[in-house]
Amino acid sequence: MQGRDLPEQLTAFLARHEREFTGFRRDLHMHPELAFAEHRTTGRIAERLRSVGLEPKELPQGTGLICDVGSGSGPLVALRADIDALPLSDEKDVPYRSTVPGVAHACGHDVHTTVLLATGVFLAQQDRAGALPGRVRLVFQPAEELPGGAVEVVNAGALEGVDRIFALHCDPRLMVGKVGLRSGGITAACDQLMVRLSGPGGHTARPHLTSDLVYAMGKVVTELPAALSRRIDPRAGFSLVWGRISAGSAPNVIPDDAVAEGTVRCLDDEAWHAAPDIVKGLVESVASAYGAEAEVTYRRGVPPTINEAGSVEMMREAVTLALGSDAVSSTPQSLGGEDFAWYLEHVPGALARLGTHSPRWDGPMLDLHRGGFDVDERAIGVGTRFMVTTALTALWGAARPHADVDDQALA
Repeated sequence: MQGRDLPEQLTAFLARHEREFTGFRRDLHMHPELAFAEHRTTGRIAERLRSVGLEPKELPQGTGLICDVGSGSGPLVALRADIDALPLSDEKDVPYRSTVPGVAHACGHDVHTTVLLATGVFLAQQDRAGALPGRVRLVFQPAEELPGGAVEVVNAGALEGVDRIFALHCDPRLMVGKVGLRSGGITAACDQLMVRLSGPGGHTARPHLTSDLVYAMGKVVTELPAALSRRIDPRAGFSLVWGRISAGSAPNVIPDDAVAEGTVRCLDDEAWHAAPDIVKGLVESVASAYGAEAEVTYRRGVPPTINEAGSVEMMREAVTLALGSDAVSSTPQSLGGEDFAWYLEHVPGALARLGTHSPRWDGPMLDLHRGGFDVDERAIGVGTRFMVTTALTALWGAARPHADVDDQALA
């Protein structure tokens, strides 16, 4: 059986390097950097990769890098980690608390980065031993939280020749040692919408002589979500939620300008592509009934992340080999956004969830994007076992004529 010695090799590797990689994660946690400012982080990663004979290449934007392990013309699998932090304060009382005011690794990107670095070091060892059945491209991506980093990576040619791509994301809802898998939609598209209504304004005593923008905007913010539920397949998981509404400055004055802003989330790729035209048409239809001029600004964020079923099955095989079948967990869809989706617009692949909650912790699970977020650091070893074995499983699968999986059968 291919890889029968792999779990033992990984155990020995992690025993030698556990302290190093835990320290690396803590160093990143203490020195978080925001999107497209990850210069120190990029330098630390590159230094360690060069120490094992690899040749990392910095991305054109100046932060982030890609690095190939292996050579020749065999199959090429990519593994991606995001390296940026969030603009919020670290509220934990730990020795590795962020030293940068107002910036923190509150989404687990320091763990993702450390896992991929450890994976690269191990795979370089395998390559030197002649045990790497192909090539692996390590993608250390900047600016996932912006978002925009994935688009920069794709534009830099990082997916050229890539057969499949894989990634993981910390999940505080899962216990450490578990890996969450799902075929199809796993995260949502996340776009921003701004509607601006304009009219001549006037006195509240004579609304019939002007355009009552407050009333018109009230109709837009209540009728648009309802109308969308009848224009878009409900199975698409389409959601429009308003976050800001602004109009007027006095109780007896009809304003000449009103603004509403919100987010659009969607689990279906087809519905995501159709949404802007449908939204604009509905807003204009509602506003025109009240004599208001409508301006719609629809800003794309990220597509929905649609896991390819064949890639998920490779992940399932990898979890079973590396961690045991009990480590596999079914993970639900999320309406959160993840710019890994941009890679899946170009090549097949999948995103998995890495359990980070410790059974030793009391109280509720620590949620992402909060100042108190932390992880059970044993997740670093779990993630490394998983990513190494996923890459090798995909490379072994590329050499097997029966490796293709029927998406419909697995959906």
